[in-house]
Amino acid sequence: METERIANEEQLEIELSRPYPETVEQLRSIPGDYLVLGAGGKMGPTLCRLLKNACTAAEVQRRVYAVSRFSDPRLRERLETVGVQTIQADLIDRCSYAELPDAANIFFLAGMKFGAGTREDLTWAMNTYVPALAAERWSGPGVRIVAFSTGNVYPFVEPDSGGTDERTQPEPRGEYAMSCLGRERIFQYFSATGGTETVLIRLNYANELRYGVLVDLARKVLAGQAIDLSMGYVNVIWQGDANNYIARSLCLASSPASVLNVAGPEILSVRALAQRIAELAGTKARFTGNEQPTALLSDSSRCLELFGPPAVSLEWMLSRAVNWLSRGGRTLNKPTKYQVRDGKF
Repeated sequence: METERIANEEQLEIELSRPYPETVEQLRSIPGDYLVLGAGGKMGPTLCRLLKNACTAAEVQRRVYAVSRFSDPRLRERLETVGVQTIQADLIDRCSYAELPDAANIFFLAGMKFGAGTREDLTWAMNTYVPALAAERWSGPGVRIVAFSTGNVYPFVEPDSGGTDERTQPEPRGEYAMSCLGRERIFQYFSATGGTETVLIRLNYANELRYGVLVDLARKVLAGQAIDLSMGYVNVIWQGDANNYIARSLCLASSPASVLNVAGPEILSVRALAQRIAELAGTKARFTGNEQPTALLSDSSRCLELFGPPAVSLEWMLSRAVNWLSRGGRTLNKPTKYQVRDGKF
């Protein structure tokens, strides 16, 4: 990455939505418009912008539609300004689907994680019923769906195992993870029976400067709060790298559905991450508890073999996160809750 210092949120979003040359070339060869469902979340806006930027760079005329409730009208305005066509819709309302456009390439980002422990009914509705509505609306040969899932569907494993790969049988903990597996099964069913080409993205964990595991750790270190070590190891990946991998994963969509882990290439020690953050900030890290023998870890070898290594290094992410927070940079106030071991988010 060329930028040495990210000064503000607009510059940050430009970096997060920058398509790599390989992404531009891959998307050039895939026909059809793009429809991003659940575009108002943490990753949706920059993924929409990346798709639009890739179309511009490839000199192809394809529409990018962003569908969301858009509770923040400023987000809608920002997307419209860069050429993304926004549509306000509530995806849990079956009637809303008739008004949504046809498109060959669907990115499904809608879902619910936080609050899952108190609204189990809504969690299951968002994570299984809404996917069924979408899979029914956009189905059949000629349609490609990239459906977001999560590494939470996997079992906990020992750090020296290398993490869980796409062949690992799911063992979800808690209702959130179970409902996410339900989402996968819905898309798999429609892919197998209707011929919709689908790829399921098991993501673990995307990071930028306003949210992510590294921001969670840096905020605590800078505030002098103790870091819980019970989930002692994690994967992290820059959101810009994740966006590029996810856009390129359209070429993996198949019937029956395929699965791709999108995660950082390394299994990282939470203790070591916090200590490095403290070193960069000129302070000391405090800890509580001890590392448990297992953690939620993903093996991203297949993704890296297909698409190459991430462009952004761990050290870059750490130093920029510390710089951003030290300058009072805004966060989304959406902790990842990476440390949760009982599946209750």
